[in-house]
Amino acid sequence: MSINNKLAHHQQQKIQHYAQNSDAYSFFNLLTSSELLSTVEALIPEHRERQFPPTETLSMFLAQALNQDRSCQKAVNDAAVKRLMGGLPLISTATGGYCRARQRLPLAMVSALARQTGQLIQGQIPAQWCWEDRRIYVIDGTTVTMPDTEANQAAYPQQRGQKPGLGFPICRLLGVTCLSSGAIVNASIGPLSGKGSDEQTLLRNVLDTFTTGDCVLGDAFFGTYFLLSALYDKGVDALFEQMGARKRVTDYRKGKEMGSDSNYTKNRGQVL
Repeated sequence: MSINNKLAHHQQQKIQHYAQNSDAYSFFNLLTSSELLSTVEALIPEHRERQFPPTETLSMFLAQALNQDRSCQKAVNDAAVKRLMGGLPLISTATGGYCRARQRLPLAMVSALARQTGQLIQGQIPAQWCWEDRRIYVIDGTTVTMPDTEANQAAYPQQRGQKPGLGFPICRLLGVTCLSSGAIVNASIGPLSGKGSDEQTLLRNVLDTFTTGDCVLGDAFFGTYFLLSALYDKGVDALFEQMGARKRVTDYRKGKEMGSDSNYTKNRGQVL
């Protein structure tokens, strides 16, 4: 096994170890640490003193997502056991309160904490993990289904061919991943269809993630002249797969000059 493969295997084992041994109290300590506490306090919603306040609910949610048993009952049971071990009063193990508290978590709070965590991880990357002293980012999109509520159906409609009353709301996600650390440093969310729902539009919402000298990798959905031009203006290099329908060799330096801006209307029928 090569040195790189050994390092990758070692990192995977460490990640699995931390994931299997993470609990809600570990995440609560992280959320209330000096690095994240100010963000949590700034974005935490107004709330009454309940059994599941926002910070504790988010901690339980994170632990639930990493657990092999991702049921809400497991999350509530673990929280009850931890309270008993800490000498705190016993709480109900019914899941209704936790599920409602989870629905009240603001999307802005979760998104901001995810971005800040990615930036903190990225800030600790050793120099030798970078390629040619440059930060490399991978961009890609995906879709996820959401709870079937009227609000979600209105904000995140399904495909046009879907019969009414069937299926679940679908949203599109675009993530910006640091290739060196594997951390998500930014993300954008939008509907599956309609104006502004494509991956390029979602990417333009987070273009401020990149700075001069960065390099961006993506698939064929991003290989357009306009996006390349926008990245070029920021001093960012990009490497995208070319659309299969196009010629495999494209040299943007050989485009036909269309004239000055004042002649745009007259020349707009010409092809670059």
